[in-house]
Amino acid sequence: MPSGTVRVGAHDDDMHDRARRIAWLDFPAIEKARVLVVGAGAIGNETLKNLALAGYRNITIVDMDHIVKSNLSRCVLFTEMDAGERRLKAEVAAERLRAMAPGVNAIAHTSKIQEMPDTFIRDHDIVLGCLDNLETRLHVNAHCYAAKVPYIDAATDGFVGKVLAVSPPGACLECGTNRTHSKIVQMRFSCTGADVSFHAPKMAAEITTTSVVSAVQVREALKFTSGKREAVMSNMFYYDGLRNVSDVLEVPLNPACPNHPPS
Repeated sequence: MPSGTVRVGAHDDDMHDRARRIAWLDFPAIEKARVLVVGAGAIGNETLKNLALAGYRNITIVDMDHIVKSNLSRCVLFTEMDAGERRLKAEVAAERLRAMAPGVNAIAHTSKIQEMPDTFIRDHDIVLGCLDNLETRLHVNAHCYAAKVPYIDAATDGFVGKVLAVSPPGACLECGTNRTHSKIVQMRFSCTGADVSFHAPKMAAEITTTSVVSAVQVREALKFTSGKREAVMSNMFYYDGLRNVSDVLEVPLNPACPNHPPS
């Protein structure tokens, strides 16, 4: 083909051609970024899928749970065979990401995030929380804040969902907790005897709210990674699918929060 000639349809050979038309997306930075996703359940599945298709290549997944059949209505990366074999969520998710997008380096860790080395979180450029319990979310939030690693927390309850982007020196997830949240965490920590356990009820969940919340979470990650921090949400994104509304709720920095020691 002569020099300077453009082959008809060549733009369709690039998986990310349409996204590259968004001028501020920094694909070299996206491909280089080290992303940690904590939780590979419903939100985690959608978030991981979005990250891989958005161009992220270095994705670490932490989840200790096995796949069960009730996961399948909200988890695009899992199959009925995976549930029947009770395969580990993190391992299956990593395997499917590698098959989904060329060049993805997905690494699975099948332990609790609390059991990972102290340097584990700071070895990543951004952390996405896709968790279903407050105790672990607060743990990840605190370690990210201490390491100055941006943290994007996502959660759902039925048709309601929320996303909070945390970046020092701004407010963090713990700044927005209240007394009810504290009681839940204290109950988890206090009921650790051999004959006593605390069982949190399963949260209501469905795929459409999960999809919306995960999309917002990854969109904010793209802003962080591409250096467009002035566009990153500074408060909490709240979504109510039943009422078809979304809103931004202020999360002020709490001077009593242990993640914000006096300067």
